[in-house]
Amino acid sequence: MKNDIVKEVLEDFQNRVLERKSYETQWKLNMNFYMGNQFCSIGFGGLVEDADRQYFWQEREVFNHIAPKIDIRLAKLSAIRPKLYVVPASSDERDAYTAKLSKKILDSVSAKYNLSQKINQATKWSEICGTSFYKIFWNSNLGQVVAIEDSGRKIKAGDVDIAVCSPFEIYPDFTTCENLEDCQSIIHAKAYSVEEIRQMYDVDIEGRDINVFSLDSSFSTGGLGYNGIGTKVGESTKRNAGLVIEKYIRPNEDFPNGRLIIIAGDKLVFDGELPYINGVDGKRDFPFIKQVSCDEVGAFWGKSLIERLIPIQRAYNAVKNRKHEFLNRLTLGVLAVEDGSVDIENLEEEGLAPGKILVYRQGANVPTYLDNESLPTDFEKEEEKLLEEFTSLSGTSEMGDMTTVSATMSGVALELLLDENQTRLSFTTDSIKSAIKQIGKHLLRLYKQFANIPRLAKIVGENGMPEIFYFKSSDISSDDVQFETESEGADTLTQRRNMIYTLLDKGLLSDEEGKISQSVKSKILEMIGFGNWENSQDLDSLHIRRADNENIAMLDNGEVKVKSIDDHNLHINEHIAYMLSGEYEKNATEKVEKIFLKHIEEHKKILKEGE
Repeated sequence: MKNDIVKEVLEDFQNRVLERKSYETQWKLNMNFYMGNQFCSIGFGGLVEDADRQYFWQEREVFNHIAPKIDIRLAKLSAIRPKLYVVPASSDERDAYTAKLSKKILDSVSAKYNLSQKINQATKWSEICGTSFYKIFWNSNLGQVVAIEDSGRKIKAGDVDIAVCSPFEIYPDFTTCENLEDCQSIIHAKAYSVEEIRQMYDVDIEGRDINVFSLDSSFSTGGLGYNGIGTKVGESTKRNAGLVIEKYIRPNEDFPNGRLIIIAGDKLVFDGELPYINGVDGKRDFPFIKQVSCDEVGAFWGKSLIERLIPIQRAYNAVKNRKHEFLNRLTLGVLAVEDGSVDIENLEEEGLAPGKILVYRQGANVPTYLDNESLPTDFEKEEEKLLEEFTSLSGTSEMGDMTTVSATMSGVALELLLDENQTRLSFTTDSIKSAIKQIGKHLLRLYKQFANIPRLAKIVGENGMPEIFYFKSSDISSDDVQFETESEGADTLTQRRNMIYTLLDKGLLSDEEGKISQSVKSKILEMIGFGNWENSQDLDSLHIRRADNENIAMLDNGEVKVKSIDDHNLHINEHIAYMLSGEYEKNATEKVEKIFLKHIEEHKKILKEGE
């Protein structure tokens, strides 16, 4: 039975490899052009092959304009980091509290795993290959130690983990499925060392040499590429390794909770239901999130900008190299000699150096240089047109580029130019934002499923000081993750500051008395890049937070002592507002009501004594 499962999965994997082959070859070509290996093409059988010189004297220099254009896009896209918040499940006070706590959980995970760096890594894959993936999973080797076995092995509580997967690792059931939601199954295949596989699954397999991109072991192990002419980008080999195949099957009639099959080498190491309740409405789903550079109609894989720039890059390299060959002929000249009149071998080795004595046969014609024409203007025109096409297709024109910016251009025209550049990135930014939102939802759903014991987390509070808090699965009541602002794009710090200054001038950030509250002031300083300048506590927000905690404690029949440092007016208002909420009406008992009323009376008593 196990052998049948292994055979079926391996056959399915091979079929998906063949179906994806053309896309994989294009990704390798994109990687080569980005890294500067630009004299290669897709040859017979869909393999990336180097192109030979037609003549030995041909120039083959690379003038890489693709890498700078992609780097500019990556720099702009690195600014897309919208902050997340969680929408409460209802208007009840407890749900509002847990929504705030869920936001803190997301902030803590983002800081702990350096989520921004992982997004940059995934964005680089999607910009070069067109598609990248995030894998959000539960790692039982993380988290605090909860027990120690007799053997000394430590048992940990586990924690969420985030991995970036290149498109080379993912195999959909059909390449015509446009989204992950359209796929009925997904295969995640990756090469690991034999030792890694033994530690992960406690099985021993036979190691072999595997290409980490194509996951193929049929080529030579001598470090050569497929065509045997030298290692290229996309032809890296992992020694003494094995292939781990994870096949995820969406829930269906046969498998109501889905199915996960894991094969290491040729051994079945797991066969069970999908492990994570990470889908909509408490359903089990794939642990993957897709991000693309640009959608392609009718295809699972996105399209990279490099694919559009490759023809222009080839033409540009050809023009520059032919131009340099022409200049070489102008400077070195082409010498015409009569057959047998001179020592050809000596002339080839030494040329016509200054002061050289040239001996030629008596009666023969004197060797002469052929007349050369001047450099045609077509070279310069074609070079300029190709540079303009680079800028036009990439959508990365810079303000310092004199081909797009004129000294007489008005401020309005410059602003329109900036807006146009941002618009060209809108498809990519939308995909990044969607992925970030999905990451937040997956994280909360995994904690809701697995965080059964209290966990300690830490974030940087609004005042710049560290804030430590505990949470568990019951504290997560909503996974409706949204952005704090939908207008955040690839704006610069200068643009953000100018927007804040405009809002301040218009008085939109002030209260009825024309003053700016402490919390708003801290937020302004944070947005313009000076958050650490303001370290004072916002007392009102701290008192409100304490009153919210008191409400939850008293609802659980807990006695809460009134402190002299409390802002009694604020506490009284918060307690009364909570007693008027739907959650209080639904859950409060007679005993709880007495606790609330007694607590409010204590506040009033202290307030009256202070008068």
